[in-house]
Amino acid sequence: MAAAAQVLHQQGVERTTIADIAGAAGVPVGNVYYYFKTKDELVQAALAEHSGYLAELTGELDKLPDPLERLKALIGAWVGQRDVAARYGCPTGTLAVELDKRAEGGMDLEAGKVIRLLLDWVERQFRELGLPDPDDLAIALVGAYQGMSLLANALRDPEIMTREGNRLTRWLDTLPNDGTRGSNS
Repeated sequence: MAAAAQVLHQQGVERTTIADIAGAAGVPVGNVYYYFKTKDELVQAALAEHSGYLAELTGELDKLPDPLERLKALIGAWVGQRDVAARYGCPTGTLAVELDKRAEGGMDLEAGKVIRLLLDWVERQFRELGLPDPDDLAIALVGAYQGMSLLANALRDPEIMTREGNRLTRWLDTLPNDGTRGSNS
């Protein structure tokens, strides 16, 4: 599953073959065919891998006591992947866009579910901060991430991720403090 996620991210759905995934996983092609009969099953495995990574990341971030610090750490994680983003874009975002172009399968909706998991987590952080319109704030933050990933990829410039990550962190610091958080904002 990890190899499917990696190769699909690097090559795209249409260019990826089962042999490519087998090579990346270091297993015979027959092994991949045994578990994944169709390309859609490989895409589903990649999406499950993305969901798993997101759950692991947000689980770690949830250990931080303050939702503002969680959001800043999320931005830090995004910036930490700047070289990958500059080369291939956001793993889930690029897959969602590519899948939307395919006529069959409904996999685009599955990719949207992974993005929705991120939006819901971010929204919970803003809600916990007591901010108005946490759903809009979540869309603004995740949308900014998708935009900076797209621009970093299109321009092959990882520093876009760094600059925009810093801007997003400063933006978070401008959000009103309702008094329930400590002075760490």
